[in-house]
Amino acid sequence: MTRALSTHLFANHRLTAVWLDRISHTGIPLVEIFCTRQHLDYRNKAQISELGHWFRDADLKVHSLHSPMYTDEVWGRSGPNSIITITEPVKSKRLEIVDEIKRAVEIAETVPFRYLIQHLGVSGEDSDERKTDSAFSALEEINLFARQRGVEVLLENTPNELANADGLLRFLGATHLKLNVCFDVGHAHMRGSVESEYRLLKPLIRSTHVHDNNGSDDSHLFPNSASGGTVDWARTMDLLRSAPDQYPLLLELREVADMPNPLESVRATFDYLEGLKSPHES
Repeated sequence: MTRALSTHLFANHRLTAVWLDRISHTGIPLVEIFCTRQHLDYRNKAQISELGHWFRDADLKVHSLHSPMYTDEVWGRSGPNSIITITEPVKSKRLEIVDEIKRAVEIAETVPFRYLIQHLGVSGEDSDERKTDSAFSALEEINLFARQRGVEVLLENTPNELANADGLLRFLGATHLKLNVCFDVGHAHMRGSVESEYRLLKPLIRSTHVHDNNGSDDSHLFPNSASGGTVDWARTMDLLRSAPDQYPLLLELREVADMPNPLESVRATFDYLEGLKSPHES
């Protein structure tokens, strides 16, 4: 599996060529850019131009862009109006949200990427027909806009009733949208079984988010850390390897304040995961 890293690890810092140079020097070939405005301000043409110039001559390529989740620079803490969710039932607000996501997708005109990773609702959200209709309307427009720029929209399994594995399959069945999936290991673990979530979504998986947690908190821990993660990584790697060359092994990790060299820890995490044997091997 090809190594890839989400810039979620540095999401509280402005994304510059310095960070990209550091990632590239680790030998990681692919990156997912996490679209939050304190990190990547998709409205800032100067920042996008700077990144586009860097990527034109770089070996590191952009695999995917994580769709924005908030309009502010403080993870939605400025208030509920800062939350970006395509399940918004009020049409006027939903159109504003779709326009916000389209601004992020426009990055592909300067910094090409293959996939847009899109959440379906927010954490803990219930499912109902009105939300399904709202998400369908939003995704029709986002998907068309993305495809015109060479980008494929992937829905991410998230910890809510709309977008767990069962919910995604119901949604795609009801709407007939021809969309594939980014499989998030940590979110599947929060549903109680990485294996069952994976097996339901396997034919649709085109990318991954790999991180650990304790089964209840979406903490994006390093898989090889001793900080409370409970994912069975030997079994998980066995599952992920069962569809070779279909998707990268993409780490989506949270910054650790006292970690002196996070990219060395990233390299060690890849080595650890790749070195795990199947539980069926002796």
